[in-house]
Amino acid sequence: MAASTNKPHWDSAANVPAEKKTEENAIVTRYPPKKLNIIWGNDSRYWRLPTENTGRPAELIQVSWLEVTGTYDGEKGKTYEIGFEVSLTPDAFGWNGCHVYVMAKVGKRGKYSWKRSSLENPKSGNFQIPFETLSIKVDDNPSNTDNKIYFGMYEVWSGKWKGGLKIYNAVIKEIIAATPSATPPS
Repeated sequence: MAASTNKPHWDSAANVPAEKKTEENAIVTRYPPKKLNIIWGNDSRYWRLPTENTGRPAELIQVSWLEVTGTYDGEKGKTYEIGFEVSLTPDAFGWNGCHVYVMAKVGKRGKYSWKRSSLENPKSGNFQIPFETLSIKVDDNPSNTDNKIYFGMYEVWSGKWKGGLKIYNAVIKEIIAATPSATPPS
């Protein structure tokens, strides 16, 4: 439970470490569920959160308002891809006819970019949403002082009750610019 147990929402635990490693032309940061803000996440009627940072997912029991968010300190001039590693339980429900949106923006006043994914015919096992790449670039303008990336996964518009979603990680990939290879002399 979060520090304030009378609140129904889970607030990101600052002491939970993110996992960071280099993979194919990207520096990949993974936020486990406890490092995210989860609306209704502090209420066991709606979510089952892992008790420790064990690699276990947060499991959605049922909500009509899905909102899972986080922030990441971006760097000027860098491009990031945002996503969530998820799976569905065999008894998942409520996903037909509604879309899950993954959204991101740079700075409090930034404009959201988004991609939507349908979970009607999900892949088996763990998969990443959005299915299409959601890229966002931090402006390298010297007058830009807010490089924080605000991101989230949402399904708040259908009003449908849904459940059976497991969230393993939020995934933030810093894309490493390919360096041009030197052309050998002829």
